[in-house]
Amino acid sequence: MRIDLHNHTTRCNHAEGTMDEYIQRAIELGIDIYGFSEHAPMDFDEEYRLLFEEMQAYTDDVLTAREKYKEDIKILLGYEVDFLPNHMDERVLNAKVDYLIGSIHFIDKWGFDNPEFLSGWKDKDIDEIWKAYFEATEAMAKSGKFDIVGHLDLIKIFKFMPKQDIRFLAENALKAIKKSNMVLELNTAGLRKPIGEIYPSRPLLEVAYDLEIPITFSSDAHSIEHVGFGYEEATTLAKEVGYTKAVTFQGRDRELVIF
Repeated sequence: MRIDLHNHTTRCNHAEGTMDEYIQRAIELGIDIYGFSEHAPMDFDEEYRLLFEEMQAYTDDVLTAREKYKEDIKILLGYEVDFLPNHMDERVLNAKVDYLIGSIHFIDKWGFDNPEFLSGWKDKDIDEIWKAYFEATEAMAKSGKFDIVGHLDLIKIFKFMPKQDIRFLAENALKAIKKSNMVLELNTAGLRKPIGEIYPSRPLLEVAYDLEIPITFSSDAHSIEHVGFGYEEATTLAKEVGYTKAVTFQGRDRELVIF
Protein backbone atom coordinates (compact mmCIF):
# COMPACT_ATOMS: atom_id res chain seq x y z
CA MET A 1 0.00 0.00 0.00
CA ARG A 2 1.55 3.31 -1.13
CA ILE A 3 0.47 6.44 0.74
CA ASP A 4 1.17 10.14 0.09
CA LEU A 5 -0.88 12.41 2.35
CA HIS A 6 0.77 15.85 2.37
CA ASN A 7 0.33 17.62 -0.97
CA HIS A 8 -0.63 21.07 -2.18
CA THR A 9 -2.47 22.86 -5.00
CA THR A 10 -2.12 26.20 -6.74
CA ARG A 11 -4.57 27.67 -4.22
CA CYS A 12 -1.62 28.17 -1.82
CA ASN A 13 -0.05 30.55 -4.36
CA HIS A 14 3.34 28.84 -4.31
CA ALA A 15 2.61 25.56 -6.12
CA GLU A 16 2.12 24.75 -9.79
CA GLY A 17 0.13 22.18 -11.76
CA THR A 18 -3.51 21.13 -11.82
CA MET A 19 -5.07 18.71 -9.36
CA ASP A 20 -5.75 16.34 -12.24
CA GLU A 21 -2.05 16.35 -13.13
CA TYR A 22 -1.07 15.57 -9.55
CA ILE A 23 -3.55 12.70 -9.34
CA GLN A 24 -2.63 11.27 -12.72
CA ARG A 25 1.04 11.27 -11.72
CA ALA A 26 0.15 9.54 -8.46
CA ILE A 27 -1.73 6.87 -10.39
CA GLU A 28 1.27 6.40 -12.72
CA LEU A 29 3.48 5.84 -9.67
CA GLY A 30 1.13 3.24 -8.21
CA ILE A 31 0.13 5.36 -5.22
CA ASP A 32 -2.99 3.87 -3.62
CA ILE A 33 -3.98 6.72 -1.29
CA TYR A 34 -3.30 10.36 -2.17
CA GLY A 35 -4.20 13.26 0.06
CA PHE A 36 -4.51 16.97 -0.64
CA SER A 37 -3.62 19.04 2.43
CA GLU A 38 -3.62 22.66 1.36
CA HIS A 39 -2.17 25.38 3.57
CA ALA A 40 -5.19 26.30 5.65
CA PRO A 41 -6.45 29.90 5.71
CA MET A 42 -5.31 32.09 8.58
CA ASP A 43 -5.18 35.81 9.31
CA PHE A 44 -1.39 35.81 9.04
CA ASP A 45 1.00 35.27 6.11
CA GLU A 46 -2.06 35.21 3.87
CA GLU A 47 -0.19 35.34 0.56
CA TYR A 48 1.11 31.77 1.02
CA ARG A 49 -2.17 30.01 1.74
CA LEU A 50 -5.76 29.33 0.80
CA LEU A 51 -8.22 32.14 1.50
CA PHE A 52 -11.21 31.60 3.78
CA GLU A 53 -13.57 32.31 0.90
CA GLU A 54 -11.92 29.49 -1.08
CA MET A 55 -12.47 26.75 1.49
CA GLN A 56 -15.69 25.46 -0.06
CA ALA A 57 -14.27 25.55 -3.59
CA TYR A 58 -11.20 23.65 -2.42
CA THR A 59 -13.38 21.05 -0.71
CA ASP A 60 -15.57 20.72 -3.80
CA ASP A 61 -12.51 20.28 -6.02
CA VAL A 62 -11.13 17.47 -3.89
CA LEU A 63 -14.46 15.69 -3.55
CA THR A 64 -15.06 15.96 -7.28
CA ALA A 65 -11.64 14.45 -7.92
CA ARG A 66 -12.38 11.69 -5.39
CA GLU A 67 -15.43 10.66 -7.36
CA LYS A 68 -13.78 11.09 -10.76
CA TYR A 69 -10.81 8.85 -9.94
CA LYS A 70 -12.45 6.45 -7.49
CA GLU A 71 -11.73 3.41 -9.67
CA ASP A 72 -8.00 4.17 -9.78
CA ILE A 73 -6.97 5.81 -6.50
CA LYS A 74 -8.36 6.91 -3.15
CA ILE A 75 -8.33 10.69 -2.73
CA LEU A 76 -8.37 12.23 0.75
CA LEU A 77 -9.19 15.75 1.92
CA GLY A 78 -7.10 17.53 4.51
CA TYR A 79 -5.46 20.77 5.58
CA GLU A 80 -1.97 21.66 6.68
CA VAL A 81 -2.55 24.04 9.57
CA ASP A 82 0.08 26.41 10.92
CA PHE A 83 0.15 26.16 14.68
CA LEU A 84 0.20 29.82 15.62
CA PRO A 85 -1.71 30.72 18.81
CA ASN A 86 -4.38 33.40 18.40
CA HIS A 87 -4.37 33.00 14.63
CA MET A 88 -5.89 29.54 14.09
CA ASP A 89 -9.53 29.57 13.06
CA GLU A 90 -12.38 27.29 14.16
CA ARG A 91 -13.65 27.14 10.57
CA VAL A 92 -10.49 25.19 9.79
CA LEU A 93 -10.13 23.24 13.02
CA ASN A 94 -13.75 22.03 12.81
CA ALA A 95 -13.80 21.46 9.05
CA LYS A 96 -15.19 18.16 7.78
CA VAL A 97 -11.97 16.59 6.53
CA ASP A 98 -10.13 13.28 6.64
CA TYR A 99 -7.21 14.67 8.64
CA LEU A 100 -5.44 17.81 9.81
CA ILE A 101 -1.67 18.21 9.67
CA GLY A 102 -0.24 20.44 12.39
CA SER A 103 2.94 22.22 11.32
CA ILE A 104 5.38 24.73 12.78
CA HIS A 105 6.57 27.26 10.18
CA PHE A 106 6.96 30.26 12.50
CA ILE A 107 8.87 31.07 15.65
CA ASP A 108 7.54 34.34 17.08
CA LYS A 109 6.07 35.01 13.62
CA TRP A 110 9.48 34.56 11.97
CA GLY A 111 9.15 32.25 8.96
CA PHE A 112 12.38 30.37 9.62
CA ASP A 113 11.99 27.99 6.65
CA ASN A 114 11.26 30.72 4.10
CA PRO A 115 14.35 31.70 2.04
CA GLU A 116 13.04 35.27 2.05
CA PHE A 117 13.74 35.43 5.78
CA LEU A 118 17.03 33.53 5.79
CA SER A 119 18.80 36.54 7.28
CA GLY A 120 16.82 35.93 10.47
CA TRP A 121 19.26 33.16 11.32
CA LYS A 122 22.16 35.58 11.62
CA ASP A 123 23.47 36.44 15.07
CA LYS A 124 21.09 33.99 16.74
CA ASP A 125 21.83 31.18 19.17
CA ILE A 126 21.11 28.11 17.02
CA ASP A 127 20.46 25.89 20.02
CA GLU A 128 17.90 28.36 21.34
CA ILE A 129 16.12 28.43 17.97
CA TRP A 130 15.90 24.63 17.95
CA LYS A 131 14.66 24.66 21.54
CA ALA A 132 11.94 27.17 20.68
CA TYR A 133 10.94 25.13 17.64
CA PHE A 134 10.43 21.94 19.62
CA GLU A 135 8.66 23.82 22.40
CA ALA A 136 6.19 25.04 19.77
CA THR A 137 5.87 21.48 18.46
CA GLU A 138 5.16 20.25 21.97
CA ALA A 139 2.45 22.90 22.41
CA MET A 140 0.97 21.94 19.05
CA ALA A 141 0.76 18.30 20.08
CA LYS A 142 -0.74 19.16 23.47
CA SER A 143 -3.47 21.23 21.80
CA GLY A 144 -5.09 17.98 20.68
CA LYS A 145 -6.37 19.58 17.49
CA PHE A 146 -4.35 17.70 14.87
CA ASP A 147 -3.90 14.20 13.50
CA ILE A 148 -0.47 14.35 11.85
CA VAL A 149 2.76 16.11 12.84
CA GLY A 150 4.05 17.93 9.77
CA HIS A 151 7.78 17.58 8.95
CA LEU A 152 8.88 17.14 12.58
CA ASP A 153 12.37 18.63 12.30
CA LEU A 154 11.75 21.23 9.58
CA ILE A 155 14.00 23.53 11.60
CA LYS A 156 17.04 21.77 10.04
CA ILE A 157 16.09 22.90 6.51
CA PHE A 158 19.05 25.27 5.98
CA LYS A 159 21.58 23.09 7.85
CA PHE A 160 21.90 25.38 10.87
CA MET A 161 22.49 22.53 13.32
CA PRO A 162 22.55 22.71 17.13
CA LYS A 163 25.42 21.73 19.36
CA GLN A 164 23.08 19.86 21.70
CA ASP A 165 21.83 16.35 20.97
CA ILE A 166 18.72 16.75 18.81
CA ARG A 167 17.09 13.80 20.55
CA PHE A 168 17.35 15.68 23.83
CA LEU A 169 15.93 18.87 22.30
CA ALA A 170 12.98 16.95 20.82
CA GLU A 171 12.33 14.67 23.80
CA ASN A 172 9.38 16.49 25.34
CA ALA A 173 7.82 17.17 21.94
CA LEU A 174 7.96 13.49 21.02
CA LYS A 175 6.46 12.48 24.36
CA ALA A 176 3.62 14.98 23.79
CA ILE A 177 3.08 13.59 20.29
CA LYS A 178 2.78 10.10 21.75
CA LYS A 179 0.40 11.23 24.52
CA SER A 180 -1.77 13.10 22.00
CA ASN A 181 -2.01 9.97 19.83
CA MET A 182 -0.68 11.82 16.79
CA VAL A 183 0.91 10.33 13.68
CA LEU A 184 4.39 11.27 12.49
CA GLU A 185 4.85 11.81 8.77
CA LEU A 186 8.01 10.82 6.92
CA ASN A 187 8.18 13.86 4.69
CA THR A 188 10.57 13.62 1.75
CA ALA A 189 10.61 17.37 0.97
CA GLY A 190 13.79 17.61 3.02
CA LEU A 191 15.60 15.67 0.31
CA ARG A 192 14.93 18.63 -2.01
CA LYS A 193 16.22 21.21 0.49
CA PRO A 194 19.75 22.22 1.58
CA ILE A 195 19.66 19.66 4.41
CA GLY A 196 19.21 16.83 1.88
CA GLU A 197 17.50 14.62 4.44
CA ILE A 198 14.02 13.26 5.13
CA TYR A 199 11.99 14.83 7.94
CA PRO A 200 12.45 13.52 10.60
CA SER A 201 16.05 12.36 10.82
CA ARG A 202 16.85 8.73 11.57
CA PRO A 203 17.77 9.44 15.24
CA LEU A 204 14.40 11.12 15.87
CA LEU A 205 12.53 8.39 13.99
CA GLU A 206 14.26 5.78 16.15
CA VAL A 207 13.03 7.56 19.28
CA ALA A 208 9.53 7.73 17.78
CA TYR A 209 9.64 3.99 17.09
CA ASP A 210 10.70 3.28 20.67
CA LEU A 211 7.74 5.39 21.83
CA GLU A 212 5.44 3.45 19.46
CA ILE A 213 4.42 6.60 17.58
CA PRO A 214 2.77 5.56 14.30
CA ILE A 215 3.89 6.95 10.94
CA THR A 216 2.58 7.90 7.52
CA PHE A 217 4.23 9.09 4.29
CA SER A 218 4.25 12.43 2.50
CA SER A 219 6.02 14.03 -0.44
CA ASP A 220 4.80 17.56 0.35
CA ALA A 221 4.34 18.10 -3.37
CA HIS A 222 4.19 21.66 -4.70
CA SER A 223 4.71 20.54 -8.31
CA ILE A 224 3.99 17.45 -10.40
CA GLU A 225 7.63 16.37 -10.17
CA HIS A 226 7.37 16.23 -6.38
CA VAL A 227 4.54 13.66 -6.31
CA GLY A 228 5.81 10.46 -4.73
CA PHE A 229 9.31 11.93 -4.53
CA GLY A 230 11.73 9.88 -2.44
CA TYR A 231 9.09 7.32 -1.50
CA GLU A 232 11.46 4.36 -1.68
CA GLU A 233 13.99 6.16 0.50
CA ALA A 234 11.31 6.94 3.07
CA THR A 235 9.93 3.40 3.22
CA THR A 236 13.45 1.94 3.36
CA LEU A 237 14.30 4.21 6.30
CA ALA A 238 11.07 3.30 8.08
CA LYS A 239 11.67 -0.42 7.63
CA GLU A 240 15.29 -0.17 8.79
CA VAL A 241 14.09 1.52 11.97
CA GLY A 242 11.51 -1.22 12.50
CA TYR A 243 8.20 0.04 11.11
CA THR A 244 6.07 -2.27 8.96
CA LYS A 245 2.74 -0.39 8.94
CA ALA A 246 1.62 3.15 8.18
CA VAL A 247 -1.52 5.15 8.93
CA THR A 248 -4.15 6.42 6.55
CA PHE A 249 -7.34 8.29 7.41
CA GLN A 250 -10.99 8.63 6.59
CA GLY A 251 -13.15 11.20 8.34
CA ARG A 252 -10.51 11.70 11.10
CA ASP A 253 -10.54 7.93 11.78
CA ARG A 254 -7.27 6.11 11.23
CA GLU A 255 -6.41 2.76 9.68
CA LEU A 256 -3.11 0.90 9.77
CA VAL A 257 -1.93 -0.60 6.49
CA ILE A 258 1.18 -2.52 5.46
CA PHE A 259 3.54 -0.53 3.25
